[in-house]
Amino acid sequence: MSSRATVSPDHFLAREFMRAGHRVRYRLHAPPGTSPVRPILLFLHGSGECGTDNRAQTRVGLGPALLRGVVPFPLLTVMPQLPPGACWQDEHAEDALAAVDAACTHAAGDPARVALTGLSRGGYGVWQLALTHRGRFRALIPVCAGVTATAGHPDLRVAALDGSPDPWREAAQALRDVPVWMVHGARDTVIPVEQSRRMAAALRAAGAPLHYRELPEVSHNAWDAAYGDAGLWRWLHGILEVNA
Repeated sequence: MSSRATVSPDHFLAREFMRAGHRVRYRLHAPPGTSPVRPILLFLHGSGECGTDNRAQTRVGLGPALLRGVVPFPLLTVMPQLPPGACWQDEHAEDALAAVDAACTHAAGDPARVALTGLSRGGYGVWQLALTHRGRFRALIPVCAGVTATAGHPDLRVAALDGSPDPWREAAQALRDVPVWMVHGARDTVIPVEQSRRMAAALRAAGAPLHYRELPEVSHNAWDAAYGDAGLWRWLHGILEVNA
């Protein structure tokens, strides 16, 4: 798998490679440091950042937080981009994981220390990838995420749970050993907060290590508060066992 990179003035390295006959584009954020091998955070963006410019995915959610310097340890962030109309399933999920593999090869990422986060459409992707690649991720950070299709977004669902009589319980049982930090706005009119409430209840019932933060006055944009929370990064730092 060949890879090429260009440097962007916004501090995100643009990378691309070919996989299964198509081009995969992603951005890489690697703050300066001396760590020879760094843990990885895979970020899955939302609907509004789909495209082919390999830039929009850096502008909402995690990207702005990274540029503000919120992460207090040397974290390598991988940010792939979905094409228009796609979901984090099937080949697009595999593309995201291939971008992680490329970061391990070309940017000294540690394949044993990978965490996964995503917002909205990408939050669905967090559950999808975690279920289809069990054991791959050390921690999960779904933001304003869902599990089943909603009235406003019938295309969004966790396909790995298709046909399940209780998808929240099935997901929680499968992922009960993975630490989860989940955030959702109580006034969300795009992805109803009930989606996260049901997942939180199922995870608690399964005895999973869960931190659920519900934002009472927030609508869909829970990501600014989520990624701006110093507690989240202390939590992730502890899980990934990185020296600050």
